[in-house]
Amino acid sequence: MERRTALFIYLTAGYPDLETTRDLIPALVAAGADAVEIGVPFSDPLADGATIQESTLHALKQNVNLQDCLDIVKDLRNQIPNTPLILMGYYNPLFNYGLEEFCREASTNGVDGLIVPDLPADESQPLLNHCQTSGIDLIPLLSPNSTDKRIEFVCSKARGFIYCVTVTGITGTRDSFPEDLGIFIKRVRAHSDLPLGLGFGISTREHMKKIGQIADAGIVGSALVKILQSYSKIERKQKAIEFVKELRGSANDLCEEEY
Repeated sequence: MERRTALFIYLTAGYPDLETTRDLIPALVAAGADAVEIGVPFSDPLADGATIQESTLHALKQNVNLQDCLDIVKDLRNQIPNTPLILMGYYNPLFNYGLEEFCREASTNGVDGLIVPDLPADESQPLLNHCQTSGIDLIPLLSPNSTDKRIEFVCSKARGFIYCVTVTGITGTRDSFPEDLGIFIKRVRAHSDLPLGLGFGISTREHMKKIGQIADAGIVGSALVKILQSYSKIERKQKAIEFVKELRGSANDLCEEEY
């Protein structure tokens, strides 16, 4: 039986501008993206590498904020009604917005999930409570250096899927994965039946094939943002579409061999 590996993509809201973000997301979904993470610009993106940091700084200079991200989801929800739309951002803007108000508006606008890289699971309960009330999945991150006890605790609070990072570090394209990545994924699977998505460094067809052998989804961010940085306004949309189609081709391969 074929098991299709899902492809999740990340775009920084407002990079290179809000109009492009609104235009690109439906096009990349049509090209094969199964879910979209919309990055909320923040001044201290501690989990992000240079590529996403640059895109975030550019968006901040245009005053793109959390409300803009909520508006993007609202504007796109009818165009792509069946595609999970996930906001990925840091805790301070959510806290300043007001957790209850944010979750209520996010749900009304059609947000499906939320990823907050700088919010430890130990301190997530207030936000988790409001997310559950509003029907939003609060998606945790786990890194390879997590202990089994930590993995069990984080999995107990997870909703939607679990974001497993390939390395202990920041986002950015990489040539290869650690040899013990499969062992890490097995440790997480021992504590949760939720889908597992792998991110940080995914950029090629070969990466997606390897991910398909151990996890449920590959999450591509920096490599896609880099394409937007590398091409002109006329070219970037088509180049991004071609890139997603290339990744999607590999994501449909049979995933029988264990990595």
